[in-house]
Amino acid sequence: MSTPDSFVDEVTDAVRSDRLYAAFRKYGWIGVVVVLLVVGGAGFSEWQKSQSAARAERFGDALMAAAEKTDPAERTAALAAIQADGDQTALLALLQASNPQKDKAAALAALDALMADTARPQIYRDLALIKRVAIAGKDQPLADRRTALTGVDVAGRPMRVLAEEQLAYLLLEDGKKDEALAALITLVQDQEAPAGMRQRLGMVITALGGKVPEAKPAADPAAPSQG
Repeated sequence: MSTPDSFVDEVTDAVRSDRLYAAFRKYGWIGVVVVLLVVGGAGFSEWQKSQSAARAERFGDALMAAAEKTDPAERTAALAAIQADGDQTALLALLQASNPQKDKAAALAALDALMADTARPQIYRDLALIKRVAIAGKDQPLADRRTALTGVDVAGRPMRVLAEEQLAYLLLEDGKKDEALAALITLVQDQEAPAGMRQRLGMVITALGGKVPEAKPAADPAAPSQG
């Protein structure tokens, strides 16, 4: 390469460098801002997670402290003083309804509020409905209680078996012992019924003069298929 050509290349490179430097001075702050936003966003996300964990821990500690109080009035006051948000309000409402003998109206009001809160998960609202039916008892017409429970006794609903159990007890209350016994026997064989519920149902069936069906053996996946 000749000297003139080399000189031209050096000038061209210098011009390019000057333009690049000028562009950086003009637009380089954008990159700095982007980096700060990314780093700041990650830091803010971690701060939110730590705050959420701390809030959940405080809520759990407050619930435990309230549950440990033996005096019903003190326990009620402790629960009322707990600060809750989001799904915590659902748990708090269920616990506030745990002592209906002290204040039945307040327990029912807490459950009604939870049942009407569509922002809360369905499982909490179904639990509130089942608990409300149990607390209301004969103060609520039997037909109304049956209608409410039937709305939960739907395939796929997490509290379905609890609703079925309460529906069986309504049959007993209605004087339909044979139908109630049949419903309980069917439920005790339901694969979705937890072990504790099956044990409870077995005791009720026995008390009603029925026979608890033997548990069905689990299918052996290694066993050869028939036919």
